[in-house]
Parts: sequence; C-alpha cells; structure tokens
Amino acid sequence: MKTKEKKTGMASRLAYGAADIYGGGAFVIISTFYTVFLTKAMGMSPALAGTIPLIGKVWDAVTDPLMGNIVDRTKSRFGAKRFYLLVGSILSALTFVLMWIGFDADTVVGQYVFYAGMYMLFSTGFTVVMVPYNALLPDMVDDYVIRAKFSGIRTICSTFGAILAGLIPTIMIADNTNPVPYRNVAMIFAVIFLVAILITFAGTWERQKPVVKITLKESFAQSFTVYKSRSFKIFIGIFLCGQGAADFVTGLAVYYVDDVLNAYGGGNFTKLMAVILLAQFVGTIIFGALIGVTSKKFPIMVGFPIRIAATAAMLLFSHEGANFVIILALSFVIGMGMAGSSVTIYAILADMADVDELITSINRPGTCSGMATFVRKIATGLSSTVIGVLLAAVGYSEVLANAGERQSAATQTGITYIYVFAPIVLMVATLIFTKLFPMNQKEFEVITKEIARRKGEDDSVATAEEIAICEKVTGFSYDRLWNRENAMKMRNR
Repeated sequence: MKTKEKKTGMASRLAYGAADIYGGGAFVIISTFYTVFLTKAMGMSPALAGTIPLIGKVWDAVTDPLMGNIVDRTKSRFGAKRFYLLVGSILSALTFVLMWIGFDADTVVGQYVFYAGMYMLFSTGFTVVMVPYNALLPDMVDDYVIRAKFSGIRTICSTFGAILAGLIPTIMIADNTNPVPYRNVAMIFAVIFLVAILITFAGTWERQKPVVKITLKESFAQSFTVYKSRSFKIFIGIFLCGQGAADFVTGLAVYYVDDVLNAYGGGNFTKLMAVILLAQFVGTIIFGALIGVTSKKFPIMVGFPIRIAATAAMLLFSHEGANFVIILALSFVIGMGMAGSSVTIYAILADMADVDELITSINRPGTCSGMATFVRKIATGLSSTVIGVLLAAVGYSEVLANAGERQSAATQTGITYIYVFAPIVLMVATLIFTKLFPMNQKEFEVITKEIARRKGEDDSVATAEEIAICEKVTGFSYDRLWNRENAMKMRNR
C-alpha cells in the first residue's frame, strides 16, 4: 500500500506532468510567434507563411501513427514509452532551435523550403516525445479518479510551460522585426524543454506489456481503426475544436495588440499574455480539482459559455486608445475558459486506450496517443494556415509589417473580427461535441469491468444496463466487441 501511495503521490504527479512543460510551451511559442517571425522578421507573405504548419501536418499524417505503432512494438528495460522520452528529449531540443534560425535565401522558394523543412524536423521531434508521453498514463495508473489527478497536474505543468513560453518571448522580443531575439528565445527554451522531459523520464514508471506482434506495415495501416470507436471520434472533435479555439487567440494576439490596439511597444502585449496565461494557470488548478468531484466534461461545459460571452465583449474595445484594463479583464476570463478545454481533453485522453481495447482486444495506447497527437498538431497547423489566409483576405501587408508600419483601418477591423468570431465558432462546436461525449466515471468503470470479464479476470455476468453502456461508449453491438478483426480495417462489417 505504501508503494502505491508513494507512486501516486504529488511527487510522482509532478514528475509525470513535467514533460508537458514542453508540450504546452512549445506550441504557445509557435502559435504566437512563428507566423510573426516569418512575416515581420523574415519578410514572408502571411498566406505563404501560414501554409508551412500545414505542410508539417501532412508530414505528421505519416509520422504520428507510425510513432504510435513503433511504441506499441518496442520492448525496452526502461519501458517503451520512457525509452522514447529519453531519445526524444535531445532530438526535440535541437529541432526546436533549428526552426528559428534566420535564413535569407536568394529566392522566396528557397526560403520557404528551408523553413518548411525545419518545421517538419521539429514536428518529428515533437512526435517522438509526445506520442509515447500521451500513452504513458494508462500504463502507470488504472484508477479513474487517480488518473484524473495525474492529468490535472499535467495540465498545470502544461499551463506553467505556456506561461513561460508566453512571457519570456514577449520580454525578449522587443523588436519583432529582428530575427536574433527569436533565436535566443529558442535556445533558452530548448534547455528548459530538455530538462523537463528528462524529469518525466526519471520520475515515472511503466508496466511492461506484451508488444504488438504484427508487421510495421500492417500496424501502420491499422492505426486509423481507432476512429471506429464512437468515444474516440467525439473526443477528436473536442480536441480539434477546443485546441483550435485556443490557437486562434495566441496566434492572433500579436497582430491584435500591434496592429489593432497599436500597443505592442508599450508593454501591453506582455501584460495581455501574462493575464491570459495566469488565468489559464488559475483555471487549471480550479478545474483540475473540480473534475474529481464533478466530471471530466465539467470544465468545458461551464468554462466555455462564460468565455464566449467575454470574447464577444472584446468587439466593444478593439480599437486604438481602448481602455486596456477592460481588455485585460476580459482576457482573464478568456484564459480561464481556455484552461477548461485543456483539463477536459487530457483527462479524457487517458481513457481512450481502454475503450479501444474493449473493441479490438488489443492494448494499443501508443496508437491511440499517436492519432490524438496527430490531431493536436492538425489543430495548430490548420489554425495557423487559416490565420494566414484570413490575414491575407483582410488585406494584411507584409511590406508594411516588415517596415514596422501599421495596417489599414479596414485590415485592423478584419483582424478584430477574426480574433473574436473564429474562436466563438470553434467553442460552440466544442460544447456540442462535449455534450455528446458518452463517458463519465460510471461508464469508465463499466468498460474496465467488461475488459476484465473478456480477459477471464472477472466471472460476473454483464447486466442489461452494462451491455447498453458498452454499446453506447464504443458504438459497437455487444457481440462484436473484443474482436481483433475490429483493428484490421476501417470499414465496419
């Protein structure tokens, strides 16, 4: 008992959560500053810059499921997932720095190819760490409530990483047209990310499980069968829309403060990011504590309606000379709502491998994680691409940006509309998906009990209610569950 208590105590939770300082921080820097770096510092058009993350996502369509399958097929004395945390820590640090190197090519094409290539390298490094990391918790802890506590601490660490990633660059990048500060920021965070991942490697454990004994080609082809789960499909909707709503805020924040409010150089951008990130941190602590006594859906169902109201209110204050205190107050509410989606998403993710196992009879946490990580990066890539396209559509001029001059009044209005309405649409979609998600603690306990029955570890007979729950959560009829054929092809027979 003492061993169990020690393993699930606060020290272990903090060690587990540390790696998401990288997971949360890296994407804050990228979504907030990478398009800015490419447009304002390197002189690339916003429409062109916005496609680079999308190129990375096409690459992720291969690497994320591939990595998930590699994890499920790997045997190591450290545990497969912890082994890749160790390997990926160095790779992630190096690739993150390479993204921010100033490169003045002779041609637009040459510059584009360079930064697209660097982004792909970073995406690979991120995959090597985050796919096994996302799959680690199910192999550490079985209990639904304790998993939620670990996920809560992870989200706090992620938010702490986001705070560092949001504040340090805003302080160091005083001149957003100079590429050198971006590189310096990247080098500092490469060290932070390396240390954080190594802490998780050193402070976690992993139950040894039989490796998936199929060829890599077969395993890769089967990755997408995780989407046959009704719960996983709805979870992906929550993940994609919820994180996309956050990415639009961070991705447009510089443009909003600089071009709409004309307040970047006065320190207001630092204040705005500090308030948003502080609110996320506070919200993460509050929502993380509440999901243990409410449900994993609670943070979104409560936080997002309030966030929608605050976001809509920004329309009244989006002009030069607006009362910045009010903007900060509204941003605090927005940040609290953003915390809600993060808490819910990572708490639910830990349970998706159990649902998949009931459907397929195969324990594939790496594969489930790989597909979820892929979707996370799709959200970031699509939001960056859409931001670039929308900025171009409202007349954003990279020439004016590179010269440090303001955009036209019409463009400023367009930026405001994007900053407000894009997140609102995505938040409404997230609320719908969350309402439809079919699993809380009661359903999780039924699923794990049914898995035990199928393994011969529980000799009870499923009740009519339990059968109905299994069918609701999985989307399969009860007699078709625990069938390896369910993992073989996408089409249901």
